[in-house]
Amino acid sequence: MSSHKKQVQAQKVFRWGWLVAGALVIVAAVLSFTFLNFNPVTSTLPQEVSVQDAAELRDQGAFILDVRQPEEWQEVHIPGATLIPLGELAGRLDEVPKDKPVVVYCRSGNRSREGRDILQQAGFEQVTSMAGGIRAWLAAGLPAVSGQ
Repeated sequence: MSSHKKQVQAQKVFRWGWLVAGALVIVAAVLSFTFLNFNPVTSTLPQEVSVQDAAELRDQGAFILDVRQPEEWQEVHIPGATLIPLGELAGRLDEVPKDKPVVVYCRSGNRSREGRDILQQAGFEQVTSMAGGIRAWLAAGLPAVSGQ
């Protein structure tokens, strides 16, 4: 085989090696985003946390945001939480601090995910949703209060 053919073949192998390496990097990134619950918008917190993790964040000074309705809040809520109903959240963003972690919760976890997404789209970087909502919080025996 001539030296020119050897060079061409070596270049092909080199290119294929880079293509395979690049594909592996992409696959690794996708898997880490999927399986590690990594969110590039909020790299400091996962998209969702357990009630135990939410309680720990609360104890460390996180802002706890209840996005339920006032009558649900009156029935029971997390001590120290702030009530901003989901339908009002986009218009009341200035009431949510950007300089500390925010844990959003609701009754079961559905509205809190929507609230988290609203905050993320508004530029909040440290925000997460509490899995299971106040129902899971109460089932775990964590503290709760009624009324205002």
